[in-house]
Parts: sequence; structure tokens; C-alpha cells
Amino acid sequence: MQDPAADTIRDDAPAPVVWLLGKTGAGKSSLVRALTGLDEIELGSGFAPCTRSAVMFDFPQDRPLMRFLDTRGLGEAGYDAAEDLAQCEARSHAILAMARLDDPAQADLEAALREVRRRQPGIRVIVLHTAAAELPDDQSRFRARAAMQARLERAAGGPLPSLEMSLGTGETRGLEALCDLLGETMPEVALLLGGDEQVGDGFEAVRGEVLRYAGAAAAADLAPVVGIAAVPGVQAAMLRALARHHRVDWSRARAAEFAAALGLGAALRYGAGYALRQAAKLVPVAGQTLGAAAAGAASFAATYALGRAAHRWLAGAAAGAPVPEAELRALFREALRRAERR
Repeated sequence: MQDPAADTIRDDAPAPVVWLLGKTGAGKSSLVRALTGLDEIELGSGFAPCTRSAVMFDFPQDRPLMRFLDTRGLGEAGYDAAEDLAQCEARSHAILAMARLDDPAQADLEAALREVRRRQPGIRVIVLHTAAAELPDDQSRFRARAAMQARLERAAGGPLPSLEMSLGTGETRGLEALCDLLGETMPEVALLLGGDEQVGDGFEAVRGEVLRYAGAAAAADLAPVVGIAAVPGVQAAMLRALARHHRVDWSRARAAEFAAALGLGAALRYGAGYALRQAAKLVPVAGQTLGAAAAGAASFAATYALGRAAHRWLAGAAAGAPVPEAELRALFREALRRAERR
């Protein structure tokens, strides 16, 4: 029988929102296309209005793990940014401020950044200098970028990380660096956009669900006292969901087998409730315990790695081909490393 708690965790976890802030022609749609790999038809039909001049794009569309928010009117005649700024700032986790290097007229973008930072000083802003190919001369491009960066940083009231990007057809310059910057604030977004190792074990089919649970664990752990209690519950729900996917009965004995295979045998002495509810608190994270790590990033990484290893172990259990313990532990460590790096 499907567990209602697991459904609640999956569906109610808020998807991170990346706000694309820039004038028409700055390359916002091209950026979304490059990041998601979708074609123009899929992209064009995927945007849904959320204000009179702003649209939202869910990715993936059936059960979104992230959302792109595009304010399309910035810089257009008669456009009043007040409504968009009020609506968008409340739901956004990061802003990508996009400006073409060949277009120095960015007063509207500066004004928008100034207002957003005034109202939400802590919101993360990344500057993307686009259309780099339009200024082939290195010195001209350097001067244009330096001048633009200085103006936007004055508007935002402090230093801003920045990247230079070319977003033409087939171009990917700057995308990997952008994923790394996004990962500092939203690791689930970086892993979603950055892809995963190609190992041919079917993980891609459940990767979205694992990322969803990892994001829920990170959100739960933002409050230390709540996180210590909530994160193991999120992880237990994820393990049950993965077991259902593989048509494996997730019993107490099965949970104990997985804990032992992953190297969490010491958790078995706790004895009460699901072994994995307690074992989850002992997942090693840089010399700490998961239960004691009141940090969203640590909980995200550990939950993602737990899900990655659980998928491989459950696939083996379903096929009657047990995964060697050394292989499982190496997979966990590698997944943890990838998630922490992001």
C-alpha cells in the first residue's frame, strides 16, 4: 500500500525557483533551453503566466524539481516592474541577472536589482554577461564586462559573482560554471542540471525522486531541532518509495540488511522502530553524524547519497543479484562527494 507520508513529502516540498531578470533579448529563453536540453517547441509551450508580464517554467513539467521565473517586460516602454518585483522576490531562491555585453543601456536592470536587494538583502544574485560572441575583441569585451559589473554591483550594494556566457545554438560556454554557482545555494538544482554519472544501472528513472527527497531533507534541516527529527523521516519515506519502485518489500529485516551492507551495523543496537530511521542519523558526513549536522547542505548530500546507494542495492535485491558491500559503499561515497561538491 502506498504510504501517504511519502506522497506528502514528495508533492509538498517547494521546488527551488531561479528568477531570470533581464531585458528582452538578454538570452533568457536560450539559457533555459541550454540548461534543460529542451527544444524550442517544448520550451515555448511550457511557460505559464504568473503575473501580467511574468511567466514560470516548470522543469521537469510533470513533477517539477525546479522552476524558472522570467520577467519579460523589463526595459520595455510603459512597463511597471513593481508588481513583478513584489510577486517574484517572495518566491525566488536565486536571481540570474542577465545583461548583454553589447548593450550598455541597463538602467532598468540596475533599478530592479537595487529594489530587490533593498527588500531582500540576502537573496543570491549571479550576474550573467551574455552575447560574449558579439564582442570578439578581448579588450573590448573585458572593458564592457568590467563597466557593466561595476554598475550592477553598485545597484546591488556589494560584490556579485559573475560569468561570461555565449548562448548561441550548440554553445555551452559557461554552463558548468553556472551549475557550480547555483549549487552553492541550491544543490538539487545543480545536480539536476549538471547530470549524473552514466553507469547504466537505471538510476535515471528515480533520480528526480531522490533529488526531491534530498531537497525536502535540506529544507527540514534549516531548523536544527526540527531537522534532527524530520530528516530521518524524509529518508525513511524515500527508502520506502524506492523499494516500491523496485517491487521489493521494505520490511524491518530488509532495512537492517541495507544498513549493514552500507556499513551502518552499529545502528542495529538501537532496536526501536525502523532500523533505518536510526541508521540515517549515523550516515558519515565529513566526520560528523547526520543527526547532529544542522545544515541543509549536509542533509541534502547525505540523503542524495543514501538514495543513490539504495537504488543500486534494491535493484540487486529485486534481481536476486546482491551488490558487493565494497561496491555499494564506494557508490555512496562517490554520490556524497558529488552532492557536496555541488
